[in-house]
Amino acid sequence: MKTTLIAALLATIALGASAQAPAPGTNTPGIDKREARQERRIQHGVNSGELTAKEAHRLDKQQQHIDNMENRAEADGSVTAKERARIHHAQDRASADIRRKKHNERKGS
Repeated sequence: MKTTLIAALLATIALGASAQAPAPGTNTPGIDKREARQERRIQHGVNSGELTAKEAHRLDKQQQHIDNMENRAEADGSVTAKERARIHHAQDRASADIRRKKHNERKGS
C-alpha cells in the first residue's frame, strides 16, 4: 500500500516537472531576454519621468502583442525561422518606439 502511494506521488511530481519544461524547438531565450530588457526600459522611463502614462501604456500593449506572437509561434511545438524573424522584427520596431518616446519632449509626472 505504501509503495503504491509513494510510486503514485513520484509519478505525479515527475509529470508536473515535465509539464513545466518547454517543448523541444520552442525554447526562445534570446527573445525572452530582449523582451525583459525592453520592459525594464519602459519601467525606467516611467520612473524617471521620460515617459508619460499614455506612452507607457501604448508601449506595454506593444510588448503584450510581441508576447502573444511568441506564444502563438510556440503553440504548435516549434518556432520556425520565419516566426523568429517576425518576432525579432516586431522587437526591433518596439525598441525604436521606446527610444523615440523616451527622448521626445513630453514628460511624465
